[in-house]
Amino acid sequence: MSDGRIAGARYGRLTGALALLALLGIALSSMLGSGGNARGIAPGVRIPPFAAPLALGSLSGDVNIATRSRQGQAGDRPACSVRGAQVLNVCQLYERAPLVLALFIDGGGCADVLRRLQALVPAFPQVGFAAVAIKGETQPVRGLIVSGHLSFPVGLDRDGILVQLFRMATCPQVNFVYPGGVVQAPALLGSSTQAQLRERVTALLAAARARGWKPADR
Repeated sequence: MSDGRIAGARYGRLTGALALLALLGIALSSMLGSGGNARGIAPGVRIPPFAAPLALGSLSGDVNIATRSRQGQAGDRPACSVRGAQVLNVCQLYERAPLVLALFIDGGGCADVLRRLQALVPAFPQVGFAAVAIKGETQPVRGLIVSGHLSFPVGLDRDGILVQLFRMATCPQVNFVYPGGVVQAPALLGSSTQAQLRERVTALLAAARARGWKPADR
């Protein structure tokens, strides 16, 4: 990270075009109101590790998705070990608390999920909230953070690798994760109401407690 990058460039011209086609598929699926064949990561499965540059930071580069050292384009270090003030590290977020993770595209109505999640933050101080902008550009995403008065971290996935890893078929995709990284329930796909989000976060917190999780002393 000494060079100000999370991971090196991952995509060439061909794979970059394929990533763009995948994102166009997401937009089409969202407009049609269909979840497609991909429904997010199945409950009971651990989410893939990743470390992404924060939109409000100065780091650049692709998302680190490495699961071991020296894993080529995925990353030189395991993603869970890439930490710092300018990094959204999903492993760090779910280590001690339930996590609500939103994946979104920064253009269009999809990003409205950020404001709805922010409205829930004061009511659920024991739950972690985070978001990642798929193919997001720094300045527009920073604008969303400032205008929405967001208090949770927002990362950038400039090449869209999380689309594949999280089986993302609609925008946004909101994931509900137990402490430790295992998915609690199916992702909330596409547009959702404030009441639906509150209900799902309440259920996540209750289920985590039922599994024996206790919040750390503050």
